[in-house]
Amino acid sequence: MWRKDFLFGAATASFQIEGASKVDGRLPCIWDTYCATPGRVANGDTGEVACDHYHRYASDFATLSNLGFGAYRFSIAWPRVMDEHGHINPRGVDFYRRLLDTLDELRIQPYATLYHWDLPQHLQDRGGWLNRDTAYRFADYADRMSRLFAGRIRGWMTLNEPYCSAYLGYAEGRHAPGLTNTSYAVEAMHHLLLGHGLAVSALRANDRAPVGLVANVNAVTPASNSAADLNAARLAHANGNLWVLDPLFKGEYPVELEQLWPQAKAPIRVGDMDIIRAPMDFVGINYYFRQVVEADAQRGFKEKPLPNVERTQMGWEVYPDGLRDLLVEFKNRYPELPPIYITENGMASDDRVTEGRVRDEQRMRYLGRHFAAIDEAMKQGVDVRGYFVWSLMDNFEWAYGYEKRFGIVHVDYGTQVRTLKDSALALKEFLAQRD
Repeated sequence: MWRKDFLFGAATASFQIEGASKVDGRLPCIWDTYCATPGRVANGDTGEVACDHYHRYASDFATLSNLGFGAYRFSIAWPRVMDEHGHINPRGVDFYRRLLDTLDELRIQPYATLYHWDLPQHLQDRGGWLNRDTAYRFADYADRMSRLFAGRIRGWMTLNEPYCSAYLGYAEGRHAPGLTNTSYAVEAMHHLLLGHGLAVSALRANDRAPVGLVANVNAVTPASNSAADLNAARLAHANGNLWVLDPLFKGEYPVELEQLWPQAKAPIRVGDMDIIRAPMDFVGINYYFRQVVEADAQRGFKEKPLPNVERTQMGWEVYPDGLRDLLVEFKNRYPELPPIYITENGMASDDRVTEGRVRDEQRMRYLGRHFAAIDEAMKQGVDVRGYFVWSLMDNFEWAYGYEKRFGIVHVDYGTQVRTLKDSALALKEFLAQRD
């Protein structure tokens, strides 16, 4: 089923697991501010402690190694490694040096994401991603990190899910910084992608490691075969998938955005799209669910969830075929599509430790069915090189706080005790069979 060189790893993100939010010179980020705003995050949860990975990374990596994973995708916390003047914070950098040393000792390949949503608050105070200058500050950050860690990172990922940063953060307000203006989202997206393109050049100037970006995608199905619903699906697909990928691989935004948001204009300057479409060595794809949509006179489309389908704790429909179909579509749509890594895939469930065991049968089925979907896509010629399960451990799930558990390792947040779930043990057995 899988090539011997196919990479299997687990993924995490800094704000969701590290904690230590006021330790060793780390500055506040937009998610610290968002968490401190009443009503934003479930139960008033914050990332101040999270999984305390900042102090427990060695034991967490021992677990990762014991499970047999060959790779680890993590994110560097921008506010931990640089101060408000753009200077390096040596104590923050030293944490990631120790992290990389430990991974190296365990022979686990490190894949680093530069931006997993934790923008330094001092940059948000100057406009955040609405300020074009933030793209250049991001490039500076990429330059400094790639100088410091040259030769130590197996793959660089510039942005994680710019759709979520732009749309959920600037149009819907469900993510930091919590703004609610569609025009803001369009501006933020352009500056995020510009920052990506600028960072690609900086990374390549300092390091030979492959460079890519991580995009979240979801399957879209019309609620009926009516012309209105078919158009709604076209708009939803452009919004959720093509808004990021078309600029990267075609050098233009999808025309459907003009129908969705006729008053919102990307602040494009001469040369921007050439920077944005800088060739990448790979693209990361995060996939979780399907949307069924119908026409909506105001928004262009809206969800019409199907009854009697399998869903996760998030309420997301389990639809593995959507991953296969999207991978094949992207291969056909983008002639310049580089190799693909599935950089996130997994599900949340209401996991409990009972007699020392976590029985997460649904997650085991979920992962197996998505493995099969990836295999089918590869048989249709899609170049998929690796897979990272989301997530190594339960963690801070953004606006949901600690209510949703995506990990293959259970975390008791009161005691910080880790417990391998049945899915982790099943993956360990699967990975051992490949050796």
